[in-house]
Amino acid sequence: MDNANYDALLSATQATLQRVAVEFPSAVLASSLAAEDMVLTDLILRAKLPIGIFTLETGRLHAETLAVLASIRETYGYEVELFRPQAEAVEQYVQQNGLNAFYDSVDLRKECCRIRKVEPLQRALSGKKAWLTGQRRSQSSTRATLDVQEYDAAHGLAKFNPLADWSEEDVWHYIRSNKVPYNALHDKGYPSIGCEPCTRAIQPGEDVRAGRWWWENPESKECGLHVVDGKLVRIKQATTPTTSSNL
Repeated sequence: MDNANYDALLSATQATLQRVAVEFPSAVLASSLAAEDMVLTDLILRAKLPIGIFTLETGRLHAETLAVLASIRETYGYEVELFRPQAEAVEQYVQQNGLNAFYDSVDLRKECCRIRKVEPLQRALSGKKAWLTGQRRSQSSTRATLDVQEYDAAHGLAKFNPLADWSEEDVWHYIRSNKVPYNALHDKGYPSIGCEPCTRAIQPGEDVRAGRWWWENPESKECGLHVVDGKLVRIKQATTPTTSSNL
C-alpha cells in the first residue's frame, strides 16, 4: 500500500464530493450496495453532505445485498431510497419469455436489465442535476477509459465517478480502516455483485467482473445503466482541486 498515493486519492475524492454537493445540490449516489458504493456512502454520510443515496431494488437481489440496507440504517441512521421495477413490465417479460430468459440471449438479458434497472434509474434521476457511481477503471475493459466527471447524454445531467482512480486495494483499505459495513458476499468470492441469478463467485486470477453475466463475452457486460449507444460524452476532470470553488 502506497500511503502517500492513497492519501492523495482520498483527498481528491473528498474534494470531488464537496464540489458536487455545492455545485449540484440535488445530486444523488446510485448505490449497488457493493464495496465501492459503501466507501462513497461512508464519505457522504460522515461529512453530512447533501447528496441523496438510492438503490435499484430489482426484485432479484441476494439476501446479503438487502441486508446491507439494514447495516446502513443501524450504522448511520440513514434510510436508502429504493426504486423498484414496474410490476406489470416484469410480469409481461416473464409471461412472454420465462423467468430466467436472460440466459438465452444478450438481447433478452439486456431487456431484463432495462425493465429491472434502467427504467427505475430513469425515475430515480428525474429532476436531478447530477448523479454519482462507484465505478472504477480497473473493474473491467468496458470501464478502462472512465473519467471522474462525465456528461450523461441519456439523462441530460452530469455524472461523477469519484473512485475512478482507486484500486481494489484502496477500496478495502478504506473499508477496514474506517470499519465500514459491507456486503457479506465479498467474503465469499464476489468482488462484483448484481442480481442473484446473474452473479457468481470468481476463481483466483479472474477479472473482478468475471462473475457478472459470466455466460457472455466481456464486451457485452454492462446492463445499460452506464452507456449510451456504447459510449458516454466524457469530460476530463482534475483529480485535485485547483480553485476555491472546488472546495
